[in-house]
Amino acid sequence: MIALAIQAACGFFFVSDILSSFFGFWAEPIPWQYREFIEIGAAVGLALGIGMGAIALKRSHRHRRRAEEQLRIASAAFMDVLEDQFSDWGLTPAERDVALFAIKGLSTAEIAALRQTSEGTVKAQTNAIYRKAGVNGRAQLLSLFIEDLLADRPPEPETLLIADESGAGLPAPQDVPKVAAPALTGRG
Repeated sequence: MIALAIQAACGFFFVSDILSSFFGFWAEPIPWQYREFIEIGAAVGLALGIGMGAIALKRSHRHRRRAEEQLRIASAAFMDVLEDQFSDWGLTPAERDVALFAIKGLSTAEIAALRQTSEGTVKAQTNAIYRKAGVNGRAQLLSLFIEDLLADRPPEPETLLIADESGAGLPAPQDVPKVAAPALTGRG
Protein backbone atom coordinates (compact mmCIF):
# COMPACT_ATOMS: atom_id res chain seq x y z
CA MET A 1 0.00 0.00 0.00
CA ILE A 2 2.89 2.33 0.82
CA ALA A 3 4.52 1.55 -2.53
CA LEU A 4 1.28 2.49 -4.29
CA ALA A 5 1.15 5.82 -2.43
CA ILE A 6 4.79 6.57 -3.30
CA GLN A 7 4.19 5.66 -6.93
CA ALA A 8 1.07 7.87 -7.05
CA ALA A 9 2.97 10.84 -5.54
CA CYS A 10 5.80 10.40 -8.04
CA GLY A 11 3.38 10.14 -10.93
CA PHE A 12 1.55 13.25 -9.68
CA PHE A 13 4.83 15.16 -9.66
CA PHE A 14 5.63 14.35 -13.28
CA VAL A 15 2.07 14.92 -14.51
CA SER A 16 1.74 18.23 -12.65
CA ASP A 17 5.10 19.36 -14.09
CA ILE A 18 3.91 18.58 -17.62
CA LEU A 19 0.52 20.26 -17.09
CA SER A 20 2.06 23.39 -15.56
CA SER A 21 4.36 23.70 -18.58
CA PHE A 22 1.47 23.08 -21.00
CA PHE A 23 -0.96 25.57 -19.42
CA GLY A 24 1.76 28.07 -18.59
CA PHE A 25 1.13 28.57 -14.88
CA TRP A 26 4.24 28.65 -12.81
CA ALA A 27 4.76 28.78 -9.13
CA GLU A 28 7.72 30.41 -7.50
CA PRO A 29 10.71 28.79 -9.21
CA ILE A 30 12.85 26.57 -7.04
CA PRO A 31 16.60 26.26 -7.39
CA TRP A 32 17.57 23.75 -10.08
CA GLN A 33 19.49 21.59 -7.59
CA TYR A 34 16.32 20.96 -5.55
CA ARG A 35 14.36 20.32 -8.70
CA GLU A 36 16.92 17.73 -9.81
CA PHE A 37 16.73 15.99 -6.42
CA ILE A 38 12.93 15.93 -6.64
CA GLU A 39 13.02 14.49 -10.16
CA ILE A 40 15.61 11.86 -9.20
CA GLY A 41 13.55 10.94 -6.13
CA ALA A 42 10.39 10.67 -8.23
CA ALA A 43 12.15 8.50 -10.82
CA VAL A 44 13.55 6.24 -8.09
CA GLY A 45 10.08 6.02 -6.54
CA LEU A 46 8.57 4.97 -9.86
CA ALA A 47 11.34 2.42 -10.41
CA LEU A 48 10.75 1.01 -6.91
CA GLY A 49 7.04 0.79 -7.71
CA ILE A 50 7.81 -1.21 -10.84
CA GLY A 51 10.09 -3.53 -8.86
CA MET A 52 7.55 -4.00 -6.09
CA GLY A 53 4.84 -4.60 -8.69
CA ALA A 54 6.98 -7.31 -10.28
CA ILE A 55 7.48 -8.93 -6.86
CA ALA A 56 3.73 -8.81 -6.19
CA LEU A 57 3.03 -10.33 -9.61
CA LYS A 58 5.55 -13.12 -8.97
CA ARG A 59 3.91 -13.85 -5.59
CA SER A 60 0.51 -13.89 -7.22
CA HIS A 61 1.67 -16.42 -9.81
CA ARG A 62 3.23 -18.55 -7.08
CA HIS A 63 -0.02 -18.52 -5.07
CA ARG A 64 -2.00 -19.42 -8.21
CA ARG A 65 0.31 -22.34 -8.97
CA ARG A 66 0.05 -23.53 -5.36
CA ALA A 67 -3.75 -23.31 -5.51
CA GLU A 68 -3.81 -25.25 -8.78
CA GLU A 69 -1.58 -27.94 -7.26
CA GLN A 70 -3.80 -28.18 -4.18
CA LEU A 71 -6.84 -28.46 -6.43
CA ARG A 72 -5.16 -31.25 -8.41
CA ILE A 73 -4.31 -33.09 -5.19
CA ALA A 74 -7.84 -32.61 -3.85
CA SER A 75 -9.29 -33.87 -7.12
CA ALA A 76 -7.10 -36.97 -6.99
CA ALA A 77 -8.01 -37.49 -3.34
CA PHE A 78 -11.69 -37.21 -4.20
CA MET A 79 -11.32 -39.85 -6.91
CA ASP A 80 -9.50 -42.09 -4.42
CA VAL A 81 -12.34 -41.68 -1.93
CA LEU A 82 -14.86 -42.49 -4.68
CA GLU A 83 -13.04 -45.64 -5.73
CA ASP A 84 -12.63 -46.82 -2.13
CA GLN A 85 -16.32 -46.36 -1.39
CA PHE A 86 -17.42 -47.94 -4.65
CA SER A 87 -15.31 -50.99 -3.78
CA ASP A 88 -16.62 -51.11 -0.22
CA TRP A 89 -20.20 -51.02 -1.47
CA GLY A 90 -19.52 -53.70 -4.07
CA LEU A 91 -20.76 -51.65 -7.02
CA THR A 92 -20.68 -53.25 -10.45
CA PRO A 93 -18.73 -51.46 -13.21
CA ALA A 94 -22.01 -50.14 -14.65
CA GLU A 95 -23.13 -48.91 -11.23
CA ARG A 96 -19.75 -47.22 -10.73
CA ASP A 97 -20.22 -45.31 -13.98
CA VAL A 98 -23.76 -44.30 -13.08
CA ALA A 99 -22.71 -43.27 -9.55
CA LEU A 100 -19.87 -41.14 -10.89
CA PHE A 101 -22.15 -39.42 -13.40
CA ALA A 102 -24.78 -38.86 -10.70
CA ILE A 103 -22.20 -37.34 -8.37
CA LYS A 104 -21.07 -35.07 -11.19
CA GLY A 105 -24.65 -33.81 -11.37
CA LEU A 106 -25.87 -35.33 -14.62
CA SER A 107 -29.57 -36.02 -14.94
CA THR A 108 -30.98 -39.51 -15.41
CA ALA A 109 -31.66 -38.73 -19.09
CA GLU A 110 -28.10 -37.47 -19.61
CA ILE A 111 -26.63 -40.55 -17.94
CA ALA A 112 -28.84 -42.81 -20.08
CA ALA A 113 -27.72 -41.00 -23.24
CA LEU A 114 -24.04 -41.24 -22.31
CA ARG A 115 -24.29 -44.92 -21.43
CA GLN A 116 -26.61 -45.66 -24.36
CA THR A 117 -29.20 -47.31 -22.11
CA SER A 118 -32.76 -46.53 -21.17
CA GLU A 119 -33.67 -44.15 -18.38
CA GLY A 120 -35.38 -47.05 -16.61
CA THR A 121 -32.08 -48.94 -16.47
CA VAL A 122 -30.31 -45.90 -15.06
CA LYS A 123 -33.05 -45.43 -12.44
CA ALA A 124 -32.74 -49.08 -11.41
CA GLN A 125 -28.96 -48.71 -11.16
CA THR A 126 -29.19 -45.50 -9.10
CA ASN A 127 -31.67 -47.19 -6.73
CA ALA A 128 -29.23 -50.10 -6.34
CA ILE A 129 -26.42 -47.61 -5.64
CA TYR A 130 -28.48 -45.77 -3.01
CA ARG A 131 -29.46 -49.07 -1.39
CA LYS A 132 -25.85 -50.32 -1.25
CA ALA A 133 -24.66 -46.94 0.07
CA GLY A 134 -27.48 -46.73 2.62
CA VAL A 135 -28.67 -43.32 1.45
CA ASN A 136 -31.94 -41.91 0.14
CA GLY A 137 -30.74 -39.86 -2.82
CA ARG A 138 -28.01 -37.99 -4.64
CA ALA A 139 -27.55 -35.29 -2.02
CA GLN A 140 -26.84 -37.83 0.71
CA LEU A 141 -24.60 -39.82 -1.64
CA LEU A 142 -22.50 -36.76 -2.42
CA SER A 143 -22.38 -35.73 1.24
CA LEU A 144 -20.81 -39.08 2.15
CA PHE A 145 -17.83 -38.33 -0.07
CA ILE A 146 -17.48 -34.74 1.03
CA GLU A 147 -17.60 -35.85 4.65
CA ASP A 148 -14.83 -38.38 3.99
CA LEU A 149 -12.67 -35.81 2.23
CA LEU A 150 -13.03 -33.29 5.01
CA ALA A 151 -12.37 -35.87 7.70
CA ASP A 152 -9.22 -37.25 6.03
CA ARG A 153 -7.46 -33.98 5.29
CA PRO A 154 -5.97 -31.80 8.06
CA PRO A 155 -5.98 -28.09 7.21
CA GLU A 156 -2.89 -26.76 5.49
CA PRO A 157 -0.87 -24.28 7.62
CA GLU A 158 -1.47 -21.42 5.20
CA THR A 159 -5.25 -21.91 5.32
CA LEU A 160 -5.45 -21.49 9.09
CA LEU A 161 -5.92 -17.74 8.72
CA ILE A 162 -8.11 -16.28 6.01
CA ALA A 163 -7.50 -12.63 5.11
CA ASP A 164 -10.30 -10.38 4.00
CA GLU A 165 -9.85 -7.60 1.41
CA SER A 166 -8.37 -5.18 3.96
CA GLY A 167 -5.73 -7.72 4.95
CA ALA A 168 -7.19 -8.21 8.42
CA GLY A 169 -7.48 -11.80 9.53
CA LEU A 170 -10.77 -13.57 9.83
CA PRO A 171 -11.13 -16.58 12.11
CA ALA A 172 -9.81 -19.80 10.69
CA PRO A 173 -12.47 -22.38 9.80
CA GLN A 174 -11.63 -24.52 12.84
CA ASP A 175 -12.17 -21.48 15.13
CA VAL A 176 -15.71 -20.92 13.90
CA PRO A 177 -18.32 -22.57 16.16
CA LYS A 178 -19.44 -25.84 14.69
CA VAL A 179 -23.07 -26.88 14.34
CA ALA A 180 -23.69 -30.58 14.64
CA ALA A 181 -24.84 -32.09 11.36
CA PRO A 182 -27.21 -35.04 11.34
CA ALA A 183 -25.29 -38.28 10.97
CA LEU A 184 -25.86 -40.31 7.84
CA THR A 185 -26.64 -43.94 8.37
CA GLY A 186 -25.77 -47.01 6.42
CA ARG A 187 -22.16 -46.27 5.59
CA GLY A 188 -20.53 -49.44 4.35
